[in-house]
Amino acid sequence: MGADRPVIGITCYVEPADFTVWHMTAALLPYNYVERVAAAGGQPVIVPPAGDPAPLVERLDGLIVAGGGDLDPARYGAAPHERTGYVRDFRDEAEFALVGAAVAAGLPLLGICRGMQVLNVHLGGTLHQHLPDVVGHGGHAPAPGEFGELPVRVAPGSTLADVLGAGPAGAAHYHHQAVDRLGEGLTVSATAEDGTVEAVELAGHPFALGVQWHPETSADGPLFDALVASAAPARHW
Repeated sequence: MGADRPVIGITCYVEPADFTVWHMTAALLPYNYVERVAAAGGQPVIVPPAGDPAPLVERLDGLIVAGGGDLDPARYGAAPHERTGYVRDFRDEAEFALVGAAVAAGLPLLGICRGMQVLNVHLGGTLHQHLPDVVGHGGHAPAPGEFGELPVRVAPGSTLADVLGAGPAGAAHYHHQAVDRLGEGLTVSATAEDGTVEAVELAGHPFALGVQWHPETSADGPLFDALVASAAPARHW
């Protein structure tokens, strides 16, 4: 496909990291995000939360807002829960600007885990800060570094149903927060059996979808295929 590959930006973490002989702060991203975009025919480009990334929307064909730590609850008018953690204000600022620019431009957008929460809060929604307090179990994040395998119910007639089919879908979960009040213009396109909102989509947008689970961990990637298919061929570089 060469130069015809749509350019897909992927936001990333900034965290202390160890590699070869080094221990230092790094801009990093689980590589399976990159692999899924490339396998879908896109050209992945990692977008760190530095400088002023929002204008990059004009040079991208699609955007993935990746997983990560919790949002600052002040962004949705709440005091922090004792279990809210790994807040990175600089990442919040960069990703809220990116999502705002992507929504305004009609850029194809996929929010994954934290990325779905960024989309929801950007549009005026709120979050449950510690899901076990709401659903009474820890199955959405059973142990540190361990995914929970919980099925989700996909809403018939939704964009998500067009991508995944209308039946229950298996999903790898690792989240202790979730959507409470929906942001403006969003509809729920999947829920867990306990009622947790697991996917949202934005009405009137060509492709703006958020999923609370981690599709990048799967061997196949229909959500990445759909994002890349919705992106225009790369034309900006």
